[in-house]
Amino acid sequence: MSEIGTSDSSDGNASVHIEPYDDRWPQRFTAEAALISRTIDPWITGGIHHIGSTAVPGLAAKPVIDIMVGVADLASSRPCIERLEPLAYCYWPYRAEVMHWFCKPRPSHRTHHLHLVPTGSPRYLDVLAFRDHLRARPDARADYEALKRDLARRHPNDREAYTEGKTDLIGQLTEAARAYGRGPVRRRD
Repeated sequence: MSEIGTSDSSDGNASVHIEPYDDRWPQRFTAEAALISRTIDPWITGGIHHIGSTAVPGLAAKPVIDIMVGVADLASSRPCIERLEPLAYCYWPYRAEVMHWFCKPRPSHRTHHLHLVPTGSPRYLDVLAFRDHLRARPDARADYEALKRDLARRHPNDREAYTEGKTDLIGQLTEAARAYGRGPVRRRD
């Protein structure tokens, strides 16, 4: 099993770099989703979803395609860790109590992040609600982009600080998504 190191500062992790939205990101997701589906199809219970900022048209982002796959549970989907290795996915036990997390092809140059998350879990539902809220609300999208750009400028070599800095706004926007009734879409996208 391929596993990444645990220290953000000493393991060669890529720096935080935000780029303007790229119309090719959805196609990159579609191509990768097909590979993932062929590799772990028996474990997929909740679809394969394009998530994160690259899934939101018009939103600037790190040029890393985030993908979430709904699985029955974490225990029964552990075989996926080994099955995804030939696709160059490196497993890292980040937030291992809620998901199996991977990056591709290596921490110092990431093109994809993959999240295997139990279908219907709070994490699964919240990630889709957040994405859908950003897609539907230009004001929320603008606020999130402004924060991401500021954090990337302040923490270009500290992914942990960048990610932690987004936590409060993500929580607020996810709560707003619930209040507006924009729940997750249960389709492959």
